Amino acid sequence: NSIVSDNVIIQKKSTNGEKALTSNSPDAKPSKVTTTSTPKAKTNLSLSLNTSANADVEMLSPESPTCKNSLYNNLGESAHSCTVPQASSVRSCSSVESSPSGNRGVVNPEGINEKPEVITMETDDVDKQDSGISSLFPKSKAKEGPVDIQSKQSLKRYTSQVPLLNSDKKWLGTPIEMLRRMPQCGQPLPHLRASDSHKVLIRTDLLKEGEVPVPYPSKFRDAWDDITVKMPCSEKNLFPVENEVFLRLNAVSVLILQDAILSYNTAHAKRWDFTALNVLCTDGLEHSEVQYLFDVILPEMVKLALSAPKICTQPIPLLKQNMNQSLTMSQEQIACLLANAFFCTFPRRNSRKSEYSNYPEINFYRLFEGSSPRKIEKLKTLLCYFRRVTTSKPTGLVTFTRQSLNSFSKWESSATQLTRLHITYEGTIEDQGYGMLQVDFANRMVGGGVTGLGLVQEEIRFLINPELIVSRLFTEALDHNECLIITGTEQYSKYSGYAESYKWKDNHKDETPRDEWQRRCTEIVALDALKYRHFMEQFHPDKITRELNKAYCGFVRHGVNSQYLSAIATGNWGCGAFGGDTRLKALLQIMAAAEAGRDVAYFTFGDAELMRDVHDLHTFLTDRHITVGKDGSRLDCFNLTTTYEYFPYYVIEYYIAVALLLIFSTSSSRTKPRNV
Repeated sequence: NSIVSDNVIIQKKSTNGEKALTSNSPDAKPSKVTTTSTPKAKTNLSLSLNTSANADVEMLSPESPTCKNSLYNNLGESAHSCTVPQASSVRSCSSVESSPSGNRGVVNPEGINEKPEVITMETDDVDKQDSGISSLFPKSKAKEGPVDIQSKQSLKRYTSQVPLLNSDKKWLGTPIEMLRRMPQCGQPLPHLRASDSHKVLIRTDLLKEGEVPVPYPSKFRDAWDDITVKMPCSEKNLFPVENEVFLRLNAVSVLILQDAILSYNTAHAKRWDFTALNVLCTDGLEHSEVQYLFDVILPEMVKLALSAPKICTQPIPLLKQNMNQSLTMSQEQIACLLANAFFCTFPRRNSRKSEYSNYPEINFYRLFEGSSPRKIEKLKTLLCYFRRVTTSKPTGLVTFTRQSLNSFSKWESSATQLTRLHITYEGTIEDQGYGMLQVDFANRMVGGGVTGLGLVQEEIRFLINPELIVSRLFTEALDHNECLIITGTEQYSKYSGYAESYKWKDNHKDETPRDEWQRRCTEIVALDALKYRHFMEQFHPDKITRELNKAYCGFVRHGVNSQYLSAIATGNWGCGAFGGDTRLKALLQIMAAAEAGRDVAYFTFGDAELMRDVHDLHTFLTDRHITVGKDGSRLDCFNLTTTYEYFPYYVIEYYIAVALLLIFSTSSSRTKPRNV
């Protein structure tokens, strides 16, 4: 594949205004992905603009490799009546479960340099006293009455009647075509205008489809304070970037580029290294492509970076903690800011001791360090983006919204019924979830390790949609009651693999339709899950409430009727290196989505068993009309406490108990039908 070819083949747009479904239909078969190491091959840095309809390679689970089961051992008679298949009670922590067809790849977490903590669990002794999460809390001593027995017998009857599941079925639940997507489900947008809570950096009166937005104001307005971004072109910058320094970048030499960047970052001259750039130019690219990089791409990036006073004329506000603030800017303005980030020009952003210590890193100096193959593939992906935006100016807008909630739903009293669920082990959030609210499994510092070694779900999304990276410039670390919503970013690259096996594959032509504000109808929400040192931590009431509130913050849109809200495209949020239990996290997201009035499209990333288990649980709960909140009679039947001080926990305990009964009692029914 070539990074620089100019022959653009644009996908045919569908006549109904929806995104072309060349490879994004639910029935499209994903390509096989493996993580076995391949010989290093030179890739044409010609930044190919070929958009032929190659089959998109499916992204493996961003939260695999960890798939854990938490086992209940104190469930009374109904639990002991179920046969527990010990061999499958806990999945391997180092691989993604193969699909029935056996054509799935395996993720190798050992190849990741930033190794997560290994969490050990007691798994073999199923009957061990107090080995389940119930042991963490006082047990109710209420005597079992007639109602208890009746309820347990009812549950037994239900679990024995679970129908045989077709092991070849690739999805379960509601067909994905029935879930709402943007722009079809959205309500008309008001006229775009700036306000105290919404900063707009372009002339809204001149906004037209297909035309580059005009910056506002017309002349650069300087600011150097604690509420806006400190720009490299500010007169108060102590280390300004001189034009003549950048003009020297025409030389075909990484050393010249290095000297230029260090000339205005003198304090870091002895610590920064540019090994990754050297490896890219010596081993990763052909000689002609290196020449093209230095003769064409980098000089155009220099011009783009130096145009900041003409393109980014208005001070860019910082989206600080506890703010409800939106910022809308043009894709051209974002490209200008990212070009400056590439050349490491943003002042006071290279030290963790500066006033930006609670903000993510924005300058790309870490991307140039070391010789990791990850860095090489990241550079190829980002250079594909810069090739595109310097060849043809983008014409759209992107909105960044920091949403901070001061009050949350009272989970213990919610009478909300669960919404519809589509769950599949095939497909990806960005492809099959187009037009939906797409969850970024985020770090509290949005973007995570995108400019470093990180290369899992969030980092990959920030690479193929590089306009997300600019959020790191102005978004303070997310607090427990906050999320970041990004609307309008464009996908520029195709890729294959995951983590160590990640490869930039080709240019991608994004055909997602635009809304009235000229934003791509791609809405991404950054949600940071808690990281657990010990597996059982996540079942504590406070932890459960926090995750419910975090997901709800990302999903809810106050003042918008649910009929205008798209479904949520998500997956194993907060699992993997963060130590989350996949079934618990799935249930939490389903509950939060229901409270926010949204359906869910859940992607298990190759885990067919997880797909079946979550579907079984959702079916049982919806068939019984069990709500998100308290149902005292049902809870009392299961001998749970009548004190609802920590009610969300007991809801989860009840749900998981039911799920495990379903899992254990139906393990044999998947191979042979039972008489109903």
